[in-house]
Amino acid sequence: MDFDGILFFPVTPFDGAGRLDEDALRRHVAAGLEHGPGGVFAACGTGEVHALSAAEHARAVRAAVAATAGRVPVVAGVGGGLGTAVEQAEAARRLGADGVLLLPPYLVSGSQRGLVDYVRTVTEAAGVPVIVYQRGGLVLTPAAAAEVAGLPGVVGIKDGVGDLDRMSRIVAAVRAVRGDAFTFFNGLPTAEVTVPAYAAIGVPLYSSAAFAFVPEVATAFYRAFHAGDPLAQTLLDVFYRPLVELRDRAPGYAVALVKAGARLRGADVGGVRPPFTDPAPAELDELAAIIDAGLAAVKEG
Repeated sequence: MDFDGILFFPVTPFDGAGRLDEDALRRHVAAGLEHGPGGVFAACGTGEVHALSAAEHARAVRAAVAATAGRVPVVAGVGGGLGTAVEQAEAARRLGADGVLLLPPYLVSGSQRGLVDYVRTVTEAAGVPVIVYQRGGLVLTPAAAAEVAGLPGVVGIKDGVGDLDRMSRIVAAVRAVRGDAFTFFNGLPTAEVTVPAYAAIGVPLYSSAAFAFVPEVATAFYRAFHAGDPLAQTLLDVFYRPLVELRDRAPGYAVALVKAGARLRGADVGGVRPPFTDPAPAELDELAAIIDAGLAAVKEG
């Protein structure tokens, strides 16, 4: 599975009654596509997959596939308990997703053998390419990562742990098994802040939550970083690092601020579902100022 550009993780919109709003999701995805992402990752972490019922998950994937219309790959988030992950993966395939992002088996821990078997079981059921999301209870040793990478159907690993020593050894171990025919990407919150560090260990791709509400800023940073343009550093200073400081004030703000930012930019996406909480009014003012600073830097740059 080839990705060329920023990886877009759309939010999952809810209406005034808290119900999934498929029309708003299609509009949200279509608007993002105008800025040229390399792939759409629907119903993943930013899309509050943890808060969706099975029926809502299927509807969200279907809406994203319809909105994308084959322009870029659509990857659906799946995970949680083994049975849930298998059901979601099978549904994603039927609904036309090009692949799945496999999240951890929440609330339980397993040995490295158990984690490999978890990935194997879901991958065999999925029938589409699988990217494994390393975070929470799914953290692999280099040897286990190489075994996972050798499973038929596994095409990538997304890292949400941030241990660069471990990740550099994982990259080396997997490359020894798969060569360059394998995808790695940085999946930390506000990943742009750590793009230079990950690129240095052979992980140039990254997921961009900011793309969901300021695609102009996210795209400008992506281009500037790859071109060696000083604008990348400017955007880190005036947009991304202030956003990280605001994000770290409460658990779940990595998602809640993205939704709030989308609302501030005019998208009708609603708020977050519990246990996440929406930002306070004063924090919305801070977020608006951060957005304005980022957009101004892009305009000036």
